[in-house]
Amino acid sequence: MPVHRPGSFRPRPVAVLVTALLAALSFTLPLSSAQAATKPGRGSAHMGMGVLAHDGKAGTPAPAAVTQTEGVDVAGYQGNVAWSTLWNSGVRWAYTKATEGTYYTNPYFAQQYNGSYNVGMIRGAYHFATPDTTSGATQASYFVGHGGGWSGDGKTLPGTLDIEWNPYGAACYGKTASQMVSWIADFLNTYKSLTGRDAVIYTATSWWTQCTGNYGGFATNNPLWIARYASDPGTLPAGWSYYTMWQYTSSGPTVGDHDKFNGALDRVQALANG
Repeated sequence: MPVHRPGSFRPRPVAVLVTALLAALSFTLPLSSAQAATKPGRGSAHMGMGVLAHDGKAGTPAPAAVTQTEGVDVAGYQGNVAWSTLWNSGVRWAYTKATEGTYYTNPYFAQQYNGSYNVGMIRGAYHFATPDTTSGATQASYFVGHGGGWSGDGKTLPGTLDIEWNPYGAACYGKTASQMVSWIADFLNTYKSLTGRDAVIYTATSWWTQCTGNYGGFATNNPLWIARYASDPGTLPAGWSYYTMWQYTSSGPTVGDHDKFNGALDRVQALANG
């Protein structure tokens, strides 16, 4: 009969066995499960969501040669906004996320959109585009029907198309450059037919180059809102020789997303008036 001498066998602690088992299981889990856990929920996207991850941050704006007017952009995740605080800090215009795709409306839209207006700001609304879910025309109609319209009251800016990295999947939403250009044109044409105004385009040069092939055909009619967290807005997308607005940070005071309008307050008013 075999004899177990002292020290020839030691039971492994339960914690060690459990750790080893979990490690083994981690190699058998589908990659898609891990990826899914890191994806944001539909509806949670907002202006500049992908800027830091794709373009990084390189300083703060240098003094401009022309007068610029401070603005902010807000979305549902920021909740009720302290508009009086922003006004007292010098902010004079604001954009609020109204919609995303055809499945989301901002539950804080009224407080944000009307609150900025009520303290004296010139305000506007934006739509986060999801070109992989429905057509540009369908999303433009949804946007206009849920807060994205325009009125000639002198304090309402034209709607903005927020077209940038897809936070839910492939950066270009599974579209070729020509398909993306067609989708954007479909949105812009429908928005103008419904409101009489040309929409603003918000984007980043790196995304625009990658996903539209650096298309320059919208520059004649559609104002550019460029996203870049640096000392200057950098190289602009093809066709635009200047930017109208520049989102320069996601870590500003009171509300993180701060912007510069490329001109004095009367130029902001001029864009509102059309």
